[in-house]
Amino acid sequence: MSNKMSDEEDLESLMSHIGEFGSYQWRQFLLLILGATTAGLHMLSVVTVAAVPEHRCAIPDLDENSTNYFDNSDLFALWIPTLSNGNQDPCHYIDYNTNETESCSKWMYDTTYYKSSRGMEWNFVCANRWKSAVTQSSYMFGVFTGAVTLGSMADKYGRKIIFYISAIFQLLFGVGVAFVPEFYSYLVVMFFYGLFGSAGSYITGFVIAMEIVGPSKRTAVGLTFQGMFALGVMLVALWGALIPDRVILQVVYGLHSLMLVGHWWLIDESPRWLWSQGRYLEAVTIIEKAIKINGGVDTELDKTKFLSGRKYANVNQEQQTYSVLDMFRTPKLRLKSLNTGLNWFANSLVYYGLSLNAGKLFGNPYLVLFILGLVEIPSYFVSTALLDRTGRRCLTSTFMLLGGLACMAAALIPRVSDLGSMLATAVVFFGKFCISASFAIIYNYSAELFPTVIRNTAMGVGSMCARFSATLTPLISLMDSFDPRVPTVVFATVALVSGALTLLLPETMNKPMPQSLDDGENFGEGDTCCSTGCFGKKTSGTSVPMQDLTPL
Repeated sequence: MSNKMSDEEDLESLMSHIGEFGSYQWRQFLLLILGATTAGLHMLSVVTVAAVPEHRCAIPDLDENSTNYFDNSDLFALWIPTLSNGNQDPCHYIDYNTNETESCSKWMYDTTYYKSSRGMEWNFVCANRWKSAVTQSSYMFGVFTGAVTLGSMADKYGRKIIFYISAIFQLLFGVGVAFVPEFYSYLVVMFFYGLFGSAGSYITGFVIAMEIVGPSKRTAVGLTFQGMFALGVMLVALWGALIPDRVILQVVYGLHSLMLVGHWWLIDESPRWLWSQGRYLEAVTIIEKAIKINGGVDTELDKTKFLSGRKYANVNQEQQTYSVLDMFRTPKLRLKSLNTGLNWFANSLVYYGLSLNAGKLFGNPYLVLFILGLVEIPSYFVSTALLDRTGRRCLTSTFMLLGGLACMAAALIPRVSDLGSMLATAVVFFGKFCISASFAIIYNYSAELFPTVIRNTAMGVGSMCARFSATLTPLISLMDSFDPRVPTVVFATVALVSGALTLLLPETMNKPMPQSLDDGENFGEGDTCCSTGCFGKKTSGTSVPMQDLTPL
């Protein structure tokens, strides 16, 4: 144990020579956040590439030579049934020879915004609507699998190698998926596209950045990563509006990963990971390089001081190990684990529920998607400004409750007129702002809430909950067959419940971070919003900086 403590102390001493955020960290950071941009772009690419615009039945004989949705508009209304809500039935038509209602076998699509898409080519409508949902879920399940497997592989084999492998495969699958000719093969490719496209490079890049900057910069760095993810979402909308052909569009999306191809020669392995693997000389060499780039006074690092006696060091010394089960062994820690797991689940459910359904909102779908990405940017600035002033607990809860209320309001606002639809869309934008802010905060909150010995595990479990709900989101959206408001009401209800339960968690602002399992069990005992207010119990001692933040 003493050797382990000596290793940790020497590592922190080494890292202190680099400084909090110098030129070296800037260079590495600017390269790594490109992985966040491509992750956001790949994640939402299906919104445009597989879009399903407004559609109607192609009436036999009448639309024999028609290619435009609006052709024969004065005639086709006579042969299309009206639904109970007053809208035309997109799945049936009236056969004017027999006067019987028949199911559609061909559809006409409104090509005002979408000129071509997988949804139009493969008719993801009516009885085949499930194909659209499964396409999105297949991608999200790939992200879920990547969050679990690639994160562990990065801990075992290194952050840099997993980052680069992910970059190459997201390029190959991002371009290759455009040319898959058959639906079920398409689902398989979409799974691997999600696994590498929005999991590998984003997660490992995030981890490397967190492990090379000082504690005071980690909140800003983490939120910037999420801001670059939002930039990727905006690029989806921008390219979608400019490129009408879905094959070329998908290829352009995939080619963005070329930005990462040179990273093998441009980024360094995490010195913290190298040190943990006993590769001390490599870690010290990278730190020495960083010191020189940062122009520190200690440009000549005393390697002997840190390497002496470590040539044959065994980093696999016998030590106690911990697992996911330790999050649930004791009653208080179990409640915190379940509460934060629901928080991750709810944030992701609402976030992707709003993003994936951008095309159903009023107005130009590309503009709507762009604004949905754009509203995230100020939410991260607001979170950064308020996080260390108002506390994590009340800020997370407030944003979740406001986001849930906004979603509920959007579902209940009548959309019988353009004004009602515009108002509902504006309310959705506000909801996206709020849920983006709470989603950003839960990363920091979870890292401070759980003890050091299971902190990475807890972050991984939280991320798994988020990816699981993202997988469910497209399937929940199918519930609009019963009523268009049902999916949004479900999203809103989960957010409201989770937002209220967040008030039962202890506050972590200006509190020493728990280290052992016992600390985690006793941390914040009796501290809820009802009993101690927003800022929680006052404690003596100084705040311990957040360490080893790894959102797997």
